[in-house]
Formats: sequence, structure tokens, C-alpha cells
Amino acid sequence: MPDPRSAVWSAIAWDGRESLLAADMHFARISRHAAVLGIEAPDDMAERVFEALGALEHPSEPNDSTDQATFLIRAGVRANGEIFVEPTVIRTWPDDPLTAISLAAPNWEEPVRGTKHAEWKPYSDARQTAIEHGADIALLFEGDILIDGDRCAPLLLDHDGVAYHPKHSDGALDSVTIEQIRSGLEAAGIPVRGARLTLSMILRASEMMVVGSGMGIRAVGTIDGTKIGRPQGRLFQAARKSWLARLESAWFTAGDL
Repeated sequence: MPDPRSAVWSAIAWDGRESLLAADMHFARISRHAAVLGIEAPDDMAERVFEALGALEHPSEPNDSTDQATFLIRAGVRANGEIFVEPTVIRTWPDDPLTAISLAAPNWEEPVRGTKHAEWKPYSDARQTAIEHGADIALLFEGDILIDGDRCAPLLLDHDGVAYHPKHSDGALDSVTIEQIRSGLEAAGIPVRGARLTLSMILRASEMMVVGSGMGIRAVGTIDGTKIGRPQGRLFQAARKSWLARLESAWFTAGDL
């Protein structure tokens, strides 16, 4: 397995041509995480990533879902300063609420915890385990505490009307997608806060969803066979509206940075 500190990266929505969604947020996170891991990100990293887009081949037919991007890229920097840009496929997700299973979160030490680092295979393995058990996604726990989703970020609406996501200080990835939809949720009267989320909070939640650059916004209906709230309610509707607005207006080209 690679050393977690050997690279830092982000999965960024790509239109298949010259534009990336929320590129400013993704490059800022790469730079933050690189600093944490002791990797020197080149000053011209963003420009070099955009330059590389012109030489990429499409990895598949475009995703034509109206609530998802067309493609993804994995863009980042290795410990030796090398920039890498790799196209990846976006699967089409169902409109129905997803089923989740609970799994143990990978146990990474500080300062690796909470960064998008080189050893991401445990997250891919968690997704595969979920599929093998007839579920759509895995939610990752340390004991009773929700840390993250498998390549997606969880967000739940509690009875107090606040949308909570796992805290970065507890090991969760600082989700770019949550940051993209935060202002839309708060404009709809739903404050967004980080918190220590327990399984009991999930089971009492009004609703729950997971978000990501590839999947967009997806409601979660059950965890380990137990129903969670009322899926696709107020939180989901506000988040989806905000996400669709971002898909319309938040694309960057090299000249925008």
C-alpha cells in the first residue's frame, strides 16, 4: 500500500472539455491538505491541471443525468512535486433513497486523519463491501461515532432544524460539496454545523443524505436495514436546488483563476 503522505488529491467534476466545477475550492483544499502532510504544492498547480485537461481522453460515455456532472478527474500532487490528472467515470445513481450499511472507519493517525491522501483504497473497499451486502453505500464509524461516508459526505437534519455533518477534527474529510451547498441551505433556513454524530442521532434524524462531486445529492433511506426519518424531505430539496444551481454556474476555466 502507498504511504498516505506520498500524495494529496481531490475528485473534481469535469465537463469533458476545459471546465472544472468549484475548482477554486478543490485547489484550496489540496493546498491545505498538502501543507498538513508536508507536501509542497507548486504555485502553478492549478494552471498545470487545467493545461492537462486538453490531453485527457474521456474514460467512458458521458454521464447524462441532469443532477450529476459529466465526468470526474482525480487531480493532485505527489510528494516529489509531480502533478497528476486522471479522468474517472461517474456512475449514474438512482433517484430512490439509498441503502447504507455501517462499517469501521479506517484508522489513520494524525496528521493523516481528515486529509485526502494517497492511501484511499479502504474507502473503495468499503463501497465494494456495501455492494456485496446488497447496499448502495457504507457509512464509516469509530465505535458509535460517524466519521465519514465511503467517497461521500453525510449530512443529517436533526429535530432542532440544524443540518449536521461529521466534524473535520474527528477525522472527517472537509467536504467541498457541503461547502458548495452551504449557502443555499442556510438561505432556506437550515443552518449547517459540524458535530459529533452518533448512531442514535442518525436514527432519530428527520432525514439524512450523502453528497459528493460525482454522486451529487442523494437521500439515505436506511442504515443496516433501519429506516432513517422521512427521505427526500426539506433538507434534500434545499440541497438539491442549491446543487443544481452550482451545476449551472460554478464552472471554472483556466482564465477564471
